[in-house]
Amino acid sequence: MTVYLVGAGPGDPGLLTVRGAELLRRADVVVHDRLSAEELLDLAPSHAQRIDVGKVPGHARVPQEGINELLVEHGRSGATVVRLKGGDPTVFARGGEEAQALADAGVPFEFVPGITSAIAVPAYAGIPVTQRFSSTSFTVVTGHEDPAIGEDGSVDWDAVARVGGTIVVLMGVGRIQKICDRLMAAGRPADTPAAAVIWGTRAEQRTVRATLGTLAAQDLESPATIVIGAVAGLDLAWFERRPLFGRSVVVTRARAQASSLVARLRELGAATVEIPAIRIDDPADGGAALRAAVADLAGNDWVVVTSPNGARRLLAECRDARAFGDAKVAAIGPGTADALREGNVEADLVPERFVAEGLLEVFPDPPAGGGRVLLARAAEARDVLPETLRERGWTVDVVEAYRTVQGTPSPDELAAAAEADIVTFTSSSTVRNFLAVCDTVPPVVACIGPITADTAREHGLTVDVEADVHTIDGLLAALVSHFDA
Repeated sequence: MTVYLVGAGPGDPGLLTVRGAELLRRADVVVHDRLSAEELLDLAPSHAQRIDVGKVPGHARVPQEGINELLVEHGRSGATVVRLKGGDPTVFARGGEEAQALADAGVPFEFVPGITSAIAVPAYAGIPVTQRFSSTSFTVVTGHEDPAIGEDGSVDWDAVARVGGTIVVLMGVGRIQKICDRLMAAGRPADTPAAAVIWGTRAEQRTVRATLGTLAAQDLESPATIVIGAVAGLDLAWFERRPLFGRSVVVTRARAQASSLVARLRELGAATVEIPAIRIDDPADGGAALRAAVADLAGNDWVVVTSPNGARRLLAECRDARAFGDAKVAAIGPGTADALREGNVEADLVPERFVAEGLLEVFPDPPAGGGRVLLARAAEARDVLPETLRERGWTVDVVEAYRTVQGTPSPDELAAAAEADIVTFTSSSTVRNFLAVCDTVPPVVACIGPITADTAREHGLTVDVEADVHTIDGLLAALVSHFDA
């Protein structure tokens, strides 16, 4: 029966603390605000109730008193409640008010500090808030006070100006002209460097550089972190210089597989939209044929797997690697080989070209008298591999290891995909199923390899990016090269 007031950080989901992630994973109720990254909500269990109480400028979806009541109500229910707040819950985030309401109601609570935007956002814009020779202190001030205090507010801007060092203003866009005027009237020169970092630490980040005298005339919007002082003249930008910064990429892989690609795209600066065009499902027979094949796995000369999904499904039915006996193992590419390695099975054969044709180029002929091949694959895979092996004299048993089923993206996901810059396809099934659920295709189409690209073209798409190396790393390298060019 504890309510955890958790700081979500300023936007980049990677800035969530370990303690915050731990609590989200066992939350029954998550009460979250507007600045919380959507990805953080995915950390909560699927059964957890998610309550959006986010505020937008000039409008509160739920008034603060209502949020307090929600926290008390759910806290008393015995549920594990996470109040997810942008930045740090105790830095201009009303965490103190919510804690006071919980304390008055006798509901236990805990503060879980987060990384405040006052420091993180300038850092993501390449602006350190202190500098040894020029700015040896920094002052954090809110630009948005309780309206009941009056138009002039309670901040002594004359004193703030006199302190020297760096001034960081949070939530100040609505009053930026008045704030700049007050600081200049108190003696801060009009040519003092100033910067506003909008949607800091997120893929939408935009940095506006100006001076104290000109900042208010710039194109600003909330949420913005405003930095005033000598350090605002530094340009140590790194975040906005990443190769895919500012681009939105649709990831069409099954949700369980998307995390590695999503993480890598974010490292390259892209925003991601997850559209699970496919879902990995059990075989039509519930796996009976796969289990029967595994029972006689050692009776094969070769076991061939053509995808990481097939490898994992096959291994899940094996007691251990001894089930393979003397059978050799072929993997269609390094991703599949890595999935086998997770089960302590090392592939004997991985072709240089990660397609069926590439595997056929290096696959050996059968021994005298013939030999057996077990091919574990998706239900809807191409037949070129088993048919060609049979033509060469192999006895080939094809077993269905899994099915790819059309996903069901939400209306919000579909709307985000329609506005994206790039769509990535990692298999033919992702192409077919994406087009079945999405009416709008982003302007840049990127495919992991020639088979996927051919499927895209057959469906009327123009393929702009095709990976030379048919892996996730190869796809990312091709995207970076495309936009470099």
